[in-house]
Amino acid sequence: MKIIIVENELYLAQSIASKLVENGFDTEIFSSIKEAMNSNGDVYLLSTNLPGQNTSPLITKFKEKIVILMVSYINNDTVGEPLKLGAKDYIVKPFMIEELLRKIEHYQEYQNLRKKTALYHEYMQNLLKEIKLDFEMEKLTYPLVIQTNYQRLVDKLVFEYAHHNNTLLTFVPLGNNGWKEKIEENGRKSLLYVTEIHLIKKAEREKLFSMLEGHDFILCSTSELETPFPTITLNTDSKLYDQNEILTIDDYVKFIVNSFQYKFPDTELSKKLGISRKSLWEKRKKYDLFKKK
Repeated sequence: MKIIIVENELYLAQSIASKLVENGFDTEIFSSIKEAMNSNGDVYLLSTNLPGQNTSPLITKFKEKIVILMVSYINNDTVGEPLKLGAKDYIVKPFMIEELLRKIEHYQEYQNLRKKTALYHEYMQNLLKEIKLDFEMEKLTYPLVIQTNYQRLVDKLVFEYAHHNNTLLTFVPLGNNGWKEKIEENGRKSLLYVTEIHLIKKAEREKLFSMLEGHDFILCSTSELETPFPTITLNTDSKLYDQNEILTIDDYVKFIVNSFQYKFPDTELSKKLGISRKSLWEKRKKYDLFKKK
């Protein structure tokens, strides 16, 4: 990690740099904003006591990095406005190097978490992108039980809802050990997304319902389920075929026809399915799978 120090008091800058190097950091010192604008660091220690210099351009340019202000006193000009522009924090001179290291470590962890969150969100979007969701998000309320013929449909609904509403989500798959502790530790801090209820016994289900009382949650069930909570049904006629999903023969045929009917003529499509053209036509009629003109 490289730390850029922007400070016109050379002795102070060198003293800070020396202590940071002792703690394993690479450092570079600049005495002016103009020079530092062309730098490339991970953390910027920016003095707000630079006579005749405007710190705003540097903060704006590097606001995605970790910008920590080094201030002699606290007011709107030295702290308030710079924080609004994108600086992450401030530290008052003189300061102990241990205090500075704690701040750097804290914001480094914060940035890493942001990157991981962005990665997981991008992955989930890609994983669920083929699933068509016809549900008005603003009508979703909880607690709620959703009965479905395809869990990934509900996955998409819940993850999109949490993302668009900036809602903290806790995933509780009941097939994993420790689901009880997960619910207890949540302390009503986040929205619980509960799945795999078919994997627990009836007595455990009653315990689950008791534990969920008072929590905000969405419970997904792939079969009919009696619960004391509001319940809706959300199904799809175009379930995706993947290695984790066992479809009925009819569901498989519907999926293949919906997915490939514009790519192959009926002669080839029926051949690939191992059925006759007449049988394919009958299935089109039965499930209303005719091509849209």
